[in-house]
Amino acid sequence: MKARIHVLTLGVSDLERSLAFYRDGLGLASTGILGTEFPGSETKPAGATAMFTLDDGLVLSLYPRSELEKDAGLAAGRLAGSGVSLGHTVQRREDVDGLLEAARRAGAVVHGSPHERPWGIYAGHFSDPDGHLWEVVYFLPGKGSVAGDPARATSGSAS
Repeated sequence: MKARIHVLTLGVSDLERSLAFYRDGLGLASTGILGTEFPGSETKPAGATAMFTLDDGLVLSLYPRSELEKDAGLAAGRLAGSGVSLGHTVQRREDVDGLLEAARRAGAVVHGSPHERPWGIYAGHFSDPDGHLWEVVYFLPGKGSVAGDPARATSGSAS
């Protein structure tokens, strides 16, 4: 197996609210909610989802938590947050502050203040309306390294 991730699906409690947060608040391009013609049932998942194809080809998918539980065969209420942080790299230090502010204005909770880490990054965190934790990262010039990270050379901001 090659070490790649192509699709990242976030279970959300309100699909329209989450679409607005990522599309309108953070500026990610999306055609909106797809798959509404598949209504689902008490045991079969509905098809409504929102997707964003990011610059590196990764697809960020938003799917109602209850439907994701059905799709994965989990009991209702079983899908919950975990100790995972999603990372987004930016090209400039000031992009960290700008993206955190954009996320705050869109309804995110910004955690603390961005700061430098001794391993060579300047970063800060926010949680989206469903509590998914994001880290916005700028790699400080000449400090630290991330082996094999193509984003270090070509990253851009989400806004």
